[in-house]
Amino acid sequence: MGRLIVVSNRVPVPKPGTPPAGGLAVALSGAMQSRGGVWFGWSGDTAAADAPEPAAPRTLKSGSVTYALVDLKERDLDDYYAGFSNRMLWPLFHYRMDLTEFTRVTLGGYYRVNGLFSRLIAPMAEPDDVIWVHDYHLIPLAAELRAAGLRNRMGFFLHIPFPPPDILTVLPNHADIVRGLAAYDVVGFQTPLDVENFETYLRREKVGRRMSDGRYVVHGRAIRVEALPVGIETQTFAETAKASERNALVRRMEESMIGRRLIIGVDRLDYSKGIAERIQAFETFLTLDDHWRGKCTYLQITPKSRSEVAEYAAMEREVAELAGRVNGKHADLDWTPIRYVNRTIGRNALAGLYRMAAVGLVTPLRDGMNLVAKEYVAAQDPEDPGVLLLSRFAGAAFELADGAMLTNPYDIDGTAGALARALVMPLDERLDRWRRMYERIRVHDVAWWCRSFLEALENDAPKAAAAKLSPIKAAS
Repeated sequence: MGRLIVVSNRVPVPKPGTPPAGGLAVALSGAMQSRGGVWFGWSGDTAAADAPEPAAPRTLKSGSVTYALVDLKERDLDDYYAGFSNRMLWPLFHYRMDLTEFTRVTLGGYYRVNGLFSRLIAPMAEPDDVIWVHDYHLIPLAAELRAAGLRNRMGFFLHIPFPPPDILTVLPNHADIVRGLAAYDVVGFQTPLDVENFETYLRREKVGRRMSDGRYVVHGRAIRVEALPVGIETQTFAETAKASERNALVRRMEESMIGRRLIIGVDRLDYSKGIAERIQAFETFLTLDDHWRGKCTYLQITPKSRSEVAEYAAMEREVAELAGRVNGKHADLDWTPIRYVNRTIGRNALAGLYRMAAVGLVTPLRDGMNLVAKEYVAAQDPEDPGVLLLSRFAGAAFELADGAMLTNPYDIDGTAGALARALVMPLDERLDRWRRMYERIRVHDVAWWCRSFLEALENDAPKAAAAKLSPIKAAS
């Protein structure tokens, strides 16, 4: 059995002697440690504009995992990362055609960096190595590696949504993007809807079809396409939440919330997360239901994201101003309706805040998965769980529909009404909903996801790796 080579835009390098933080990094590092592996990607550092192309990545060893790092020039970051990846692919794949910005310059940078990665990976790869590429930044990488002569098994996982053809074809080079996916042996998506959108594109553009054995022929290559939803470290996160009562920040929050119910939202600052719509729904809830004035607090934790991009800086101002307006209109001397925290909160404290919250508000306008929903469920007290209010447009809705209250984040009044119902839901219903969700995320955790993808990648015979997901139901 060969090594596992993981390729991602950014490499989560652990501190010496400590494992990498985050469930995804832990799962992938665990898989690599067991068989030996390489994690390749951008170091996070920049190279001088006149620096020559590196002959090889610089490396850092941790156990049997080698972290292979490459610095990128500012021009490459501007074109490949901030440009084509995050001003074209990210908004388009999140159904925001109005925010897309396509230029040949940034497209050239996208392929230039993928070519650089290929030239550095190809000499490192041994014939029996398995290569697993992650996310939209690196879609063309397998085609670059194939052109360099590699015949290894290669897989790709898309962590964000895959849009329907009417949206994807807005991208001028959509045909090349799909041709790039066809260079992989296995393509993984988060949900069955993503697979359906991919298949519809193949059929409509006449570039592929589904075969009787479940595989797809795309541009003349037979590939496997699977819906394999990413999970979390469910048991570990549940234990962290249970132990969080010792956390100083959690204790302070509990003391400040005596006599009040906590509603929590945790999101990276991004236009796909529906934060402004959520604040508007909370304000509508306060306006329509006087009973809850002074009796509940909405905590929105929103670390900054991509502040160098103009749209994100504008959104940061918009959300802060909106939260300030709601507080100015509805606050009392001893009560602030919205606590808006614009920074990162540590994992232990966050788990405790989830556990304390009566309602978890996870209402993105569009999301590939949204692991906050799963973290909220995992963190709950099994004797007195809270209620997950979940957008039907989050990938997590395909798994948690049987237990979450599903809502349409564009329907402000509907979300406000669902919030009011969540706050008064009786214990027996909360327990029933939570148990169904917890069992799902307990079985289909991040280790299951990693194992299932690698089994699909290393097994030539088609095989359904994912369990059936529950269909989406309307919130009730």
